Amino acid sequence: MQVPAPFEYERATSVDHAVALLERLGPEARIIAGGHSLLPMMKLRLATPEHLVDINDLADLDYIREEAGEVRIGALTRHRDVLASDVLGRHLPIFADAERVVADPIVRNRGSVGGSLCQADPAEDLSAVCAAVRASVVIRGSGGERVVAMDDFQHGPYETAVGDAEMLTEIRIPLRDGAGSAYEKVERRAGDWAIAAAGAAVWVEGGTMVDAGIALAALGPTTFRASRAEDALRGQAPSEELFQHAAQMAAEDCSPSADQRGPVDYKRHLASELTVRALRRATARALHQEV
Repeated sequence: MQVPAPFEYERATSVDHAVALLERLGPEARIIAGGHSLLPMMKLRLATPEHLVDINDLADLDYIREEAGEVRIGALTRHRDVLASDVLGRHLPIFADAERVVADPIVRNRGSVGGSLCQADPAEDLSAVCAAVRASVVIRGSGGERVVAMDDFQHGPYETAVGDAEMLTEIRIPLRDGAGSAYEKVERRAGDWAIAAAGAAVWVEGGTMVDAGIALAALGPTTFRASRAEDALRGQAPSEELFQHAAQMAAEDCSPSADQRGPVDYKRHLASELTVRALRRATARALHQEV
């Protein structure tokens, strides 16, 4: 039987209390919410925190709402609530696309959005979603809040911008007219980590793509933003040829590695194909051709 190393446990009663505990307990303290990422790593002794700070009582971090021209998601919001959200379904259907292929109902019932992002697994779905839609995150510490763009959030595999005495509290996604978004994933079995996945967001005005976001998961050491492919889409009329061209750029620029899920050339093929599919569906949604 695999068991974690010994640790101390504290239950936070507020965000300020959680931050104070992290500050007092030092760098060997970790936040725990759903625990689906952290606990397996603890059992394998890949993570050995000396203290766990439980934030499950912080109901003020559990919400999805429109505010100040953004959709805001509390870090403790469960995956099941993201999937069921009318606000996200109306404005950002990419979230529902991704949540349908996140693990299984048991994990979605307990796992949190903030926990998924802070795990920073290269194959994690919501990191790619948030990168594609140009999200930012709010990080809270004893000195106040700071807002970090998703492009600057992941520092490497399993490393983020969240400091030792800080916690992620909110995800913010700007709302813009003419938006469409979609997520595509290939996995070995239902609910598994991705072999490859692609998230796409487009903004269309007057028949022209004024902006685009493309992010890939499981195709490099971190979530990959395909900036060259995005540039190729801006200012162009949507077309299958354009999507194929941008997808080929994304496949060329990502950095897959060979492993038990497949060789590099196979993963590059998936990167291209999934990017095309995501762009097609995102554009159809932007043009109100797909519900």
